[in-house]
Amino acid sequence: MELATTVTELRYALDTFFFLMSGALVMWMAAGFAMLEAGLVRSKNTTEILTKNFCLYAIACTMYLIVGYNIMYVDNGEGGWLPSIGALIGSQAEGADHSLESDFFFQVVFVATAMSVVSGAVAERMKLWSFLVFSVILTGFIYPLEGYWTWGGGFLSEAGFSDFAGSGIVHMAGAAAALAGVMLLGARKGKYGKNGAIHPIPGSNMPLATLGTFILWFGWFGFNGGSQLMVSDFENATAVGQIFLNTNAAAAAGAIAALAVCKTTWGKADLTMILNGALAGLVAITADPLSPSPMAAVSIGVVAGALVVFSIIGFDKIKIDDPVGAISVHGVCGFFGLMAVPFSNGDATFGAQLLGAAVIFGWVFTASLAVWAVLKYTVGIRVTEEEELAGMDLHDCGIDAYPEFVSVK
Repeated sequence: MELATTVTELRYALDTFFFLMSGALVMWMAAGFAMLEAGLVRSKNTTEILTKNFCLYAIACTMYLIVGYNIMYVDNGEGGWLPSIGALIGSQAEGADHSLESDFFFQVVFVATAMSVVSGAVAERMKLWSFLVFSVILTGFIYPLEGYWTWGGGFLSEAGFSDFAGSGIVHMAGAAAALAGVMLLGARKGKYGKNGAIHPIPGSNMPLATLGTFILWFGWFGFNGGSQLMVSDFENATAVGQIFLNTNAAAAAGAIAALAVCKTTWGKADLTMILNGALAGLVAITADPLSPSPMAAVSIGVVAGALVVFSIIGFDKIKIDDPVGAISVHGVCGFFGLMAVPFSNGDATFGAQLLGAAVIFGWVFTASLAVWAVLKYTVGIRVTEEEELAGMDLHDCGIDAYPEFVSVK
C-alpha cells in the first residue's frame, strides 16, 4: 500500500513538473514573438511593438487568472455552450494527475500566444492603449468561451472536434481577431499604390526576426509536447517523443518548402518567407502532432510552408496589410492543420473539423470586430498620419529602440 502511494505521488510530482516546464517553454515563446515582430517592423516602431508584447503577456496572465480560466474550465456542463461565470481557478480535483496551479500556468501561456498573433498584424499604425484594452477583452472573455466549447468539454468537443494543441483554438483564433482589427484599421501609409501596386516595407532587423523564429521553434516543443498532459508512464513518454519528432519535422519541412517556392517564384531566398514557412509548419502540425507518421508530418509541413507564401501574397493583393504575415501563418495554416487531422487520426471527421473551425473563426472574428468597432468609434484605434510618419516609438513610448543610429523615416 505504501509503495502504491509512493508511486502515485511520484507520478503526480513528475507530471506536475512536466506541465510546469512545458509552460515555461511556451512562456519563452512570448520572447520569440517580441523578437520576430521587432525585426519585421521599421526601426521607428520597435520600442512600441516590444511594449505591446510585454504588456499583453502581463494582461493575459492577469485576466485569465481573474476570470478566464474559470470561464473555460470550472463548473461547466458537458456539451454546453454557455459557461458558468466565476472568479479565479477553482479548487484541486480529487485524484488529479497534476496540480491545479500547474494546469493554470500551462493554459495561461496559451492565451498569451493567441493575443501575440494580433500584435504583429496590427503593427505600425494602431494606438497602443486601444490594443491593450482589446487584450483585456480577448484574453479574459473571447478566448475562454471558445476554449470552453472545445478543450473545456463544451458542444464542439461533444461533436467530435479535435485540436490537440491549438491550431484552431489558439492560432486561428488569434488570426481571426487580428483580421477583424486589420479590416477596421486599414493599411499602413504607402503600402498600396494606384492600379494594384504593392510597395514592400522591409523590416529593420533580420537577425532579430531570425532569433525570434528560433525561439518560437524551441518553445513549440513545450506547446505541443506539454499538451500530451502526462509523461509519467511508458505510453505517454513515448507519445511525447513522437510529438517532439513530428513538431520538429513539420517546421523543418515548412522552411524548406517556403525556400523552394521563393526560389522558383522570384529566384531569391526570401528570409522572411522562409521564417514564416517554418512557423507555418509548426502551426499546422499543432492540430495533431501525435497521430501522423514522421513522413506525414513532413508532408503537412511542406504544404503549410508553400501555402503560407501564396497566402501572404494573396492578402497583399486584396490590400489586407499584415506586416509580419500573422494572419497567413496562424489563420490560413491553422485552418489547414485542422483539416489535415482526419488523414492520420481515425477518430476525427472532416465534418466535425469544419464545424469547429467555422464556430471558432465565426465567434472570435465577430466578437473581435464588435470590440474593435466600439474602440474605433469611441477612443479611436489608429494614430494620426503625422504620428504614423514620425513612428510609434515617439508617439506612444518616447523612447527610440536604436537611439545611436540615424533612421530613415
